[in-house]
Amino acid sequence: MAITTVTSENINETLAKNDIVFLDFWAGWCMPCQRFAPIFEAASDKDPDIVWGKIDTEDQQELAGAAGITSIPTLMIFREGVPVFSQAGALPASALDSLVEQVRSLDMDEVRRQVAEMDARDASPAGDQRA
Repeated sequence: MAITTVTSENINETLAKNDIVFLDFWAGWCMPCQRFAPIFEAASDKDPDIVWGKIDTEDQQELAGAAGITSIPTLMIFREGVPVFSQAGALPASALDSLVEQVRSLDMDEVRRQVAEMDARDASPAGDQRA
């Protein structure tokens, strides 16, 4: 199993130096997290070119807060440092396999264009709509 422990100390480097990163936000007391862990670990064995990281929300509360985690387990996926997926809840292996294929097939130029459009919209003044 090729699981990386991700912390506030290595999150930026992990995202910057890897094409695809799957992050599992979890806690030891969380039963759904415990059920999802072997599925996540098996996926890491099948797709070793992807970084499979686990973030312990009890140990990394500030990082979990910065990521907006309100429920666990939560899976976040980054491609080229861009967040492309986030969902709370344990996933079955088939859904995780499907996500791997979907993330691999993303047109990142198109994703970056859409992100830039959303950022530009968010940056425009609220009262910019004139009659």
